[in-house]
Amino acid sequence: MNLPGWRDWAFSIKTFGAAMLALFLALWIDLPKPYWAVGTVYITSQVLAGATRSKAVYRIGGTVLGAVLTVALVPNLVDAPELLVLAIALWVALCLYVSLLDRTPRSYLMMLGGYTAALIGFPAVGEPGAVFDTAVARAQEITLGILCASLVSSVVLPQSVVPAIAGRLDLWLHDARAWVGDVLGRARPARDTQAKRLRLASDAIAFDALATPLRYDMIGAERSVEAMATLRQHMLMFLPIVSAIADRIETLERARALPQRLRDLLDEMAAWIAAGITDLAEAARLRGTAEALAPDLGAQPTWDDLVRASLLARLVDFIDLRQDTRLLQRHMADGSPVGEPLAFRYTAAARTIRHRDHGMALLSAVGVFLSILLTCAIWIATGWPDGAGAPMMAAVACSFFAAQDDPAPSILGFANSAIVGALGAAIYLFAVLPLATTFEMLALAFAPSLLLCGVFMAQPRTAPLAMGAAVNGPTLIALQSSYSADFAAFANSAIAVILGMWTAAVVTRLVRSVGAGWSARRLRAVNRRSLARAAGRHGAQNGLELAALMLDRVGLIAPRLAALPSDDAEWTDDLLAEVRVGINVVELRRDRRRLSGPARAAVERLLAALARHFQGGAEAPPADILDAIDAALDAVRHDAGQATGRTALMGLVGIRRGLFPEAAPYRAASGAGAQPELAA
Repeated sequence: MNLPGWRDWAFSIKTFGAAMLALFLALWIDLPKPYWAVGTVYITSQVLAGATRSKAVYRIGGTVLGAVLTVALVPNLVDAPELLVLAIALWVALCLYVSLLDRTPRSYLMMLGGYTAALIGFPAVGEPGAVFDTAVARAQEITLGILCASLVSSVVLPQSVVPAIAGRLDLWLHDARAWVGDVLGRARPARDTQAKRLRLASDAIAFDALATPLRYDMIGAERSVEAMATLRQHMLMFLPIVSAIADRIETLERARALPQRLRDLLDEMAAWIAAGITDLAEAARLRGTAEALAPDLGAQPTWDDLVRASLLARLVDFIDLRQDTRLLQRHMADGSPVGEPLAFRYTAAARTIRHRDHGMALLSAVGVFLSILLTCAIWIATGWPDGAGAPMMAAVACSFFAAQDDPAPSILGFANSAIVGALGAAIYLFAVLPLATTFEMLALAFAPSLLLCGVFMAQPRTAPLAMGAAVNGPTLIALQSSYSADFAAFANSAIAVILGMWTAAVVTRLVRSVGAGWSARRLRAVNRRSLARAAGRHGAQNGLELAALMLDRVGLIAPRLAALPSDDAEWTDDLLAEVRVGINVVELRRDRRRLSGPARAAVERLLAALARHFQGGAEAPPADILDAIDAALDAVRHDAGQATGRTALMGLVGIRRGLFPEAAPYRAASGAGAQPELAA
């Protein structure tokens, strides 16, 4: 952990100021539980101003949604506590399930709508007639905290997300240039490092966390949101394209079939990348050279001709991607929308498509449902006066950490932060606050502890513990307009909060927790099922959309690979190859209708075999698929003179190299594939 810098202290002071402003206003308005406003400030506040504003919008909506649901449920089901508990638990579970399907700050709308119902509903069981007033008061207190946090974050030293985006983008481009230089240059490593490629995918996926704050930046940069979305997709598409280039170069060099003119082009492109040249004329010249070197496949192309044609096509794609990236980067820096046509285009779906994990979302929903039921059973069975805090905090803890592979350790850490907060609250409640007779003295008394919590909230490793202490401390103190302290009530509330979190941790560990390695393998299995559907009758109609979805999963797999044992990580070598196969399968399936009869039949037999293979789950493809690919090549070679035939051949080359990188070169069944003499 780095030592706190001035930005960390500035964030802490701003957050503390917002919390005290919210407390002052809540006391002035005479809200019944002003400490809710203080806790909300610390839940809402983010280092980046745009992130605070983006979450504020959805948090307010979620609070209102949860309050409305509670007002509808409690009066009607208060005479049947079992049904009321069941209804609230089902609502929280449903909201959590829906929120986990969205990996943007929009998810806070449904998540907060879920656990707000628990926060308002369970304490209202004892006074059902006052539930409307309670719901309105909670909504007011939470909204007040959100507005104060957003106002202070926006007015006092607002920290824009633009420098963070620019810094991360420069680092990503530096690593990408180094990889491309290794691929194109003569001194390439013997084996391309898979870990570096997957880290690039993971870093590109991480830009999602900055996209929504950019939309709410309010300094003019938000006009470049569309440019950032397209740039993120370009960054991901670099991976399969450069990976394919590396594969084709290696194949040609191994066969000693790389012509000198093509080698010169690769050297020129390596120098172009290393020098960072942005001249459009130079890019157009390199593109023209690549197109001019494309072999005339004729009626009977050889395997080397096909591989060279595939390499040159991918080089053209790379040049287009690189120039588009420079253009998009400039729009990001200027904060301007994209008006020029891009060379490498996507559908709107390809830019916004994301993996949705319905299975893990369902398990998380089951976990929070059971946690609420169990804590409510303890509360009702024991007649615990302050037991409502247990299901409340079980709902909150399960919701906060549901996106993690194994939320249990984080929930336990949150429980530990509640213990720290409870100890601090006890000191304040019984030793410090009796001496604080004015609001100024109260703020001064809270300053040391809350400022320290704010500093640690700015550090990613300590943020959960610090936020838990900052939220639970004031809540357990139960700040009011006048001082009152009841040790029995305080102890009961603290025990209920901690019990609720511990119960959530235990249930989560039994029902929901999985390892990072298990998640990585599961995501890979989902990708293979997508390949099976792509090859089947009802596959995707756009290869870039399928690639966007598969690359999104690859980016999610990458940070989890460290949890895999070394002897269990061999399958990760195929991740980008499978993406390349998916693109080629979709394009081949789309173009097969325009092939001649024999060629179409051979392609359809291949697609059926691929669908069976990926659906079956076997790691290595069987030899009969290689035979089917070669049979399709034999048939489609006769259509090579047509544009559709050439595209289909490129797709077959990509599938063969992706699935069988170690296979012997393709030889035409007719024997017409004798290798021609190559230029020096």
